[in-house]
Amino acid sequence: MTRDTKESKRPIRCAIYTRKSSDEGLDQDFNSLDAQREAGEAFIASQRAEGWICLPTRYDDGGFSGGSLDRPAVKRLLEDIEAGLVDCVVVYKVDRLSRSLMDFARMMQTFERRRVSFVSVTQQFNTTHSMGRLTLNILLSFAQFEREIISERTRDKIAAARRKGLWGGGRPILGYDIERRPGGNRLAVNPDEAERVRTIFRTYLECGSLLRLVARLRELGWGTKSWTARDGRPRGGRPFDKCRLLSLLTNHAYLGKVRHKDDLHDGAHEAIVAEDLFAEVQRRLRANRSADGRGSSNSRGALLRGLVRCTACGCAMVHHHTTGRTRSGSVREYRYYVCSRAQKEGWSACPGPSVPAPELERFVVGQLREVGQDGILVAEVVSEARRRLREQADARREAGEPERADAIEARLGEEDELSGAVEGFDALWDSMRAEERERLVRLLVGTIEYDGANERVSIAFRTDVPAPGEVAA
Repeated sequence: MTRDTKESKRPIRCAIYTRKSSDEGLDQDFNSLDAQREAGEAFIASQRAEGWICLPTRYDDGGFSGGSLDRPAVKRLLEDIEAGLVDCVVVYKVDRLSRSLMDFARMMQTFERRRVSFVSVTQQFNTTHSMGRLTLNILLSFAQFEREIISERTRDKIAAARRKGLWGGGRPILGYDIERRPGGNRLAVNPDEAERVRTIFRTYLECGSLLRLVARLRELGWGTKSWTARDGRPRGGRPFDKCRLLSLLTNHAYLGKVRHKDDLHDGAHEAIVAEDLFAEVQRRLRANRSADGRGSSNSRGALLRGLVRCTACGCAMVHHHTTGRTRSGSVREYRYYVCSRAQKEGWSACPGPSVPAPELERFVVGQLREVGQDGILVAEVVSEARRRLREQADARREAGEPERADAIEARLGEEDELSGAVEGFDALWDSMRAEERERLVRLLVGTIEYDGANERVSIAFRTDVPAPGEVAA
């Protein structure tokens, strides 16, 4: 890219960026990244008369796809550009920097804002002219098209392998070892682990509960599959919890099947669980889920869903309900907020595993009523909300996103919604429907910490103004 006479008098600091999608061959003395850098250095040397100099810092991404910006070297490059350390970015081909048209457009905005040139060694163009930008966009469109074609081919290959019953890779599962073959890896039965898997299936039917099965397996010292990764580090061997057990008990691989999306295919590996045993376990799991009352996401009117956390475990507390009969014989529903760790590992894993939902909800609503009567606190909340919104807008503007900055600044007047919600809470509450009450609580409350060991509740109020839809029920 050419520069005006005044700017050409000073050196143009050039950063060479290289990338390779796979890590194959990177351990060689001279690999693809070295070849790309050598071509970039040669091009910069040819422009020495124009004041171009090559920066010694290497920006190499080996084994990273160009489909996203989640790459360590490209992040360092953008940070150095923001710091004013780079005047020109040199790549071997455009698709080395990015294969996503949207990502590349964002990077071009950063380049233009920091007055950084962009050069492709094998594809000469000038991004200061409209024709150069058009050429660049055409090249990027083809690069993105090529990436999408490769993705489609990969998906088709995986689907074909599944239809043939071949194992698709990933973490090994309890009961099988990975048998590496030239034509593709296979699952080979591990006899000791296979018997353990069958025992787990039978024990679940005896226990009738995932949590009781978790406790039984921990007494036996049984855990998940242990194996050694390619880097030599041991993996797996974790104690079972409710989620890991559910994943094991519903895995159709134990029937000798291979799943692809919603379809099951006969696998090339041997089954280790009888079909009648597997089917009986699935029926029991479905019956238990039905008994748990799992259905609508908030059919029981959990006012504080998603807001309550267990202080002792640092975990979310989820809404749970059960039914029972009173002394008079009538059916009564009981609601609780339950620590998710206690749900997975058993009640003994948490010092305060549950709290009655109605009591906690009444306490929180009572605190909100008191806050609405404290004019000083309301003013402080609104002031903090305005400060944070200004900081967000300034950060977006500095990042070259003026439209998002304008949208955030437009919300500076929306703190009236927060102020009005707090001050008018008492008058609004009784006239609201359940979903409206939930929305109002989410507008005001950030998190609720429950310390079951000491029976204490801490409420952190929101100091930001939620975006539209963020607090929807």
